[in-house]
Amino acid sequence: MGGPVKLIVIPGKGHQVCPEFFECQELVDFVTAHAGRSQVPGVVIDHSPASSGIYIGSPSIAILPGGDYVASHDLFGPKSTEHTRAVTRVFRSADKGQTWKQVADIDGQFWSTLFVHRGELYILGTLAHYGNAVIRRSKDGGRTWTEPKDNSSGLLLAGRYHCAPAPIVVYGGRLWRGMEDTTEPRRWGLPFRAMMMSAPVDADLLRAESWTCTNRLSGDSNWLGGKFNGWLEGNAIVTPDGRVVDILRVDCPEGGRAAVLEVGGDGRSISFNPKTGWIDFPGGAKKFTIRYDAESKRYWSLTNYIPPKHRGPRAGSVRNALALTSSGDLRTWQVNCILLYHPDVARHGFQYPDWQFDGAEIVAAIRTAYDDGLGGARNAHDANYLTFHRFRGFRRLTLADSVVNCKDLGLE
Repeated sequence: MGGPVKLIVIPGKGHQVCPEFFECQELVDFVTAHAGRSQVPGVVIDHSPASSGIYIGSPSIAILPGGDYVASHDLFGPKSTEHTRAVTRVFRSADKGQTWKQVADIDGQFWSTLFVHRGELYILGTLAHYGNAVIRRSKDGGRTWTEPKDNSSGLLLAGRYHCAPAPIVVYGGRLWRGMEDTTEPRRWGLPFRAMMMSAPVDADLLRAESWTCTNRLSGDSNWLGGKFNGWLEGNAIVTPDGRVVDILRVDCPEGGRAAVLEVGGDGRSISFNPKTGWIDFPGGAKKFTIRYDAESKRYWSLTNYIPPKHRGPRAGSVRNALALTSSGDLRTWQVNCILLYHPDVARHGFQYPDWQFDGAEIVAAIRTAYDDGLGGARNAHDANYLTFHRFRGFRRLTLADSVVNCKDLGLE
């Protein structure tokens, strides 16, 4: 073998001596992927190439009491274990999101929300795709987690449940969290039944008896002129007049709608009025998180709003723009700014954003489909990245601050 020997370091694999560097496909793929990361918006937390058959889903982010960030995502796709015991990865950043380190793999956690309650970190979701509802607690910032073995250690509901990293809201001495179950797991959307879970703030959250559930509420395919295809991924929100509601993503061809369900004050009932319960919501056909900001006295969300240029009959699949939106009353929403954008709809997406207020900034974890030097994402839905983003001065942002010329998107 002539010439110098090149010593290559591959994380997790130690040192590899590879004198014929460009004949070693694993190393070529590794270097190519890392070179591709420089083009991805935000800070890359994790990457899973499309060729793996494993995609990145369900981002969540929380801020620990000491100021560190913790983020998570689950793994889905044909080569994942999402339908048996799903896997969720947990990451932590000690430098405000500039760098991230994986600190845990959770076996048996899916579609989950990270949240901090009374100084301790929790994660609440399902065991698997349409699995039991489970909660875990970590006392060391996400490195180790409790195991939901029974109804006194985190197994909250046995059955076929669905959810997403939606907000956990504290109000009226209780924690509130939107959830759905399904009556037909072989079919997506219409069989989902909306519900709300709640527990006293001083209860042991790992005990099933601490949690109260409302009735399960089915949708109706006759709604929206026969174009209603299901509601899901509900947000527990407190209205300006002090009521708890569940605001859900609505699947319909043109998108732009959300449903507002009324929750009883005792946490035992949920209802919907199809005459008054719909709101126009930019990006309502995709998952969103809504949070209230006391300083601006407005509700805020990051959504996959569809600019006029990209509108069509398949709103649920268009995820190439991420917009900052806000409302003063939860019913009338405006698009404040386009934060992220790519002109390609088919294989680029900034979706399922979960986020937190951090002073005058918003910090977000986003499921991102983007070029990676290895063929990119399989499609816009089957994301290959988890990315972190910081949006500064969000209360002052306008369309003029957008990352793209809004006139090119049909916005004035």
